[in-house]
Amino acid sequence: MKKILLEGLIIVFLFFSTLIVLRQIDWTTLLKVEKVTEKTEEKLGTLFWEIFEKTERENKSHVVIHSIDSILNKICTENFIDRKSIKLHVLQKDEVNAFALPNGHLILFSGLILACENQEELSGVICHEIAHIELNHVMKKLINEVGLSVLVSMATGNNSSEIISETARMLSSTAFGRELEKEADLQAVDYLLKANIDPEPFANFLYKLSVNESEVIQYLSWISTHPASKDRAIYILNYTSNKILKKEIVLSAESWKNLKMRLKE
Repeated sequence: MKKILLEGLIIVFLFFSTLIVLRQIDWTTLLKVEKVTEKTEEKLGTLFWEIFEKTERENKSHVVIHSIDSILNKICTENFIDRKSIKLHVLQKDEVNAFALPNGHLILFSGLILACENQEELSGVICHEIAHIELNHVMKKLINEVGLSVLVSMATGNNSSEIISETARMLSSTAFGRELEKEADLQAVDYLLKANIDPEPFANFLYKLSVNESEVIQYLSWISTHPASKDRAIYILNYTSNKILKKEIVLSAESWKNLKMRLKE
């Protein structure tokens, strides 16, 4: 009887202790911060994209945009991702690079697309960047490295254009850290599998670039800013080894060829 009474008292104590702790949390402030972050992300996405829009040449060829859109639409549809939330930009630049900006801006350099031997390799890179967007890695990185107050200040026009430009360039040239990169890699593989796109070429692409990295390091920004590319290729292959895959082709061989031809013009 004493044991039951003691257990009852402990439960009551834990209940009221938890209640007291919860009451100490300023839920209104937390919700406001989340709302501010959403508004800030939207504004930052616009500001950062404007930096690249002014300094780089965007490829707006119908063939290029339509071809990559076809891949994007397939990935988003099969993974229940709002396609309208992904804002695609193709920049005409030899550098092998791709990155995400706040508010769903997906940047692909022509050099990266041309470095892909097939559409599956490109799909893997696209899925990796979409994963960063969907998992909110972009804002997490910015808040950790810059701070929410500074980001809000940028979004409200209280920072210099130089600071905004430097922050935008940081997103294009630095990795998210080993843990977040692995999370994005594995999420990308899940996206590929659900879209019936073979993920093995994505692993091959990582391995291929890591082998060539020392020879043309200046052109391999995407691979040089990501950790241990060979290791990534290995754990991607291990992750997919027991998966059942129905392989489907998004672009015809002719469409893939035309995409590359337009990028070389």
